[in-house]
Amino acid sequence: MRWLRRLLIALVAVVAIALVAAYALLRASVPKLDGEVTLDGFSAPVTAERDALGTITITASNRRDAVRALGFVHAQERAFEMDRMRRFAAGELSALFGARALELDKRQRIHRLRSRARVALDRETPEARAELAAYTAGVNAGLAALHARPFPYLLFGAEPEPWRDEDALLVGYAMYFDLHDEDNARELAIGRMRAVLPRAYVDWVFDTTTEFDAPLAGAPRVPVPMPTAAEIDLRAAAAVASLASRDEQPAYGSNNFAVGGALTAHGGAIVENDMHLGLAVPNIWFRARLRYTADDGRTIDVTGVTLPGVPATIVGSNGHVAWGYTNTYGDWLDWIVVRYTDDTRRRYRTPDGDEAVAEHVEAIDVAFHKPERHIVRETRWGPIVHERDDGTALALAWTVHVPEAQNLALAAFERATSAAELVALAQRAGMPPQNVVAGDRDGHVAWTVGGYVPVRAGIDRDAPSPWDAPGTGWLGATPQASRPAIADPPDARIWTANARVADDTGLAAIGDGGYALGLRAKSIRDALAENERFDEQALLAIALDDHVALMSRWHALLTRALEGTDEPALVALRGAIAGFTPHARTDSTSYDDVKAFRAAVIERVRASLAAPMRVHDPAFVLPSLQHVERLAWQLVDERPAHLLAPPYVDWHALIVDAARAVANDAGVAIAERRWGDVNRAAIRHPLSSALPGLRRLLDAPSDPLPGDTLAVRAQGPAFGASERMIVAPGREAHGIFHMPGGQSGHPLSPHYLAGHDAWVRGEPTPFLPGATEHTLRFVAR
Repeated sequence: MRWLRRLLIALVAVVAIALVAAYALLRASVPKLDGEVTLDGFSAPVTAERDALGTITITASNRRDAVRALGFVHAQERAFEMDRMRRFAAGELSALFGARALELDKRQRIHRLRSRARVALDRETPEARAELAAYTAGVNAGLAALHARPFPYLLFGAEPEPWRDEDALLVGYAMYFDLHDEDNARELAIGRMRAVLPRAYVDWVFDTTTEFDAPLAGAPRVPVPMPTAAEIDLRAAAAVASLASRDEQPAYGSNNFAVGGALTAHGGAIVENDMHLGLAVPNIWFRARLRYTADDGRTIDVTGVTLPGVPATIVGSNGHVAWGYTNTYGDWLDWIVVRYTDDTRRRYRTPDGDEAVAEHVEAIDVAFHKPERHIVRETRWGPIVHERDDGTALALAWTVHVPEAQNLALAAFERATSAAELVALAQRAGMPPQNVVAGDRDGHVAWTVGGYVPVRAGIDRDAPSPWDAPGTGWLGATPQASRPAIADPPDARIWTANARVADDTGLAAIGDGGYALGLRAKSIRDALAENERFDEQALLAIALDDHVALMSRWHALLTRALEGTDEPALVALRGAIAGFTPHARTDSTSYDDVKAFRAAVIERVRASLAAPMRVHDPAFVLPSLQHVERLAWQLVDERPAHLLAPPYVDWHALIVDAARAVANDAGVAIAERRWGDVNRAAIRHPLSSALPGLRRLLDAPSDPLPGDTLAVRAQGPAFGASERMIVAPGREAHGIFHMPGGQSGHPLSPHYLAGHDAWVRGEPTPFLPGATEHTLRFVAR
């Protein structure tokens, strides 16, 4: 047995050596926090200081030096995440991840975004290109200064590719896919339904007007009336074959509100911004304070969040003006009916006669395989995405395809001196169209839609239509003078939360891409109206509101449905919801049951509304509708028999069936379950699913989370405020900031999850960086 003992000792030694070597290799890629770095390109020494949370403060003599240092830090902390974003936008993930990413790459290559990024880059000013080149040089220097490749590259056996200037634009392009539906499913569904169903029915289903609307400009709109039985009768439709998932898909968006100087003790504005996104480790944003001297001699001191890969402050405050965004949910995509003029489908009609379809060969590198050759067919309006049986095709027009839609103009925000100036800059900025809210130290507040806003003419913007007649299609960008905007409203309050913000005039420019339910916007508006004086803490209280008023009516409906029942499961559900309150708190004992009931009813309503289309297409699924609350509640409240498809004999049967599904899903623990048991954080590193043994090292803790996708504190297991900023320009020392996850993408960094616990608890943390704990100095070679 001695030989066996020796063998075991040898095996343990080998494993121990391997673990030590792996740890040493992992440790070798930890970012450099202290000391001195000698690099080419700096005009003067630069310092990069970090506080306890890893927030970086870069002090430089000019912006070019500042972004060179920022690029170095971004690469050291987030090289893999930057690489993943550029590869996603460009359709180049297969070169890193292999064949598993090939189909996604093919979908992305339709948009040819690397080619478009190069075109957009050629449009930049010499100064902007020089700053971008400095940032790129800093990124590549930061990556080269690591003693080992970032750990994901070790796992994939790959080397990181050098950063290129156009990659910054690709990272910006990646955000379009987070904020828009590149499939434009809503418009496709409208077109298909209009072709076979009464227009009155289709218009009612897709009308986003709700009783919760709280627009900034104009009064609430009158909803489209419910269709009559003479117009459509769903009782004649085929039985509902299947139901959609009850997992509510969050609408990626944000909250954003501001109060003017008339409502604050110091006379300056205060701006709040929560950008709601899917959450992962590390967080998408990187906190930074940049201090440098502008070309005109002014000292710039801007604090906020940057997006690794982009040399600009995305959201923040510079002492003069603070700004933030929410997604507009406007209409930024259109389907074009392409009418071919030959049997080979190589030529198509245009306003100037027929034209050849352009063909682009995209070579896709695939790790461990031969490159794939992918052909993209493109019209003058955009790429061809769908070929149709009737001899036509559908091409996609999307703002992401327009050269002006992505640029480096966000850098100018850092130097803005007023809300009015920042709004004007936002209207010229290349970015996904966003609600931009700004407030300045003189008390002014303003709102506009930033980014590229197309002028449409002669087309149906809600359904596919041809653009081959003269004067039709997108006719350039909406002039700044015609952009929807508001400055210093009489009540000194501004709010946006992904719902409709404008009246009919503004809506003509913005369009309707499927607005989010207006509940968050209304809750914010009402909370702002309740007080005449505000400070940062007052706005934080609004931002953390977990009240969901509409749940009260669903609780009442469920209570009525359970009256008199003797089914054991339904009796247990009735007892469980007796203590209901409409607050998404971690200790709420029946909030989840009522929310699950609402979701189950909506699931059945969506299936019923899609039933008449399934007569023509059994696979048809109604796309996600953020306003489905209005449809579902109107139906269960008014109970029109003609708008209920089989198998339900009446609306009461549907409601009880939904309640029964909730009761059966909940099981015996229904009375003990709390909202915090359901709404637990699932904020994961993108590689943790492939490395289950390292999940505790890579993922954030599974904390119970207050809030809900319907609350102002919009929060789900992997969705929520990717940052929270509350700041009065000039009073940044009193500002508040939250961020899930930490600054670093390296699990051995002290800043990997720094600040995450305060985000979970909603505890105020300083907007400005704290005391310096680490200092890195850059000097010219």
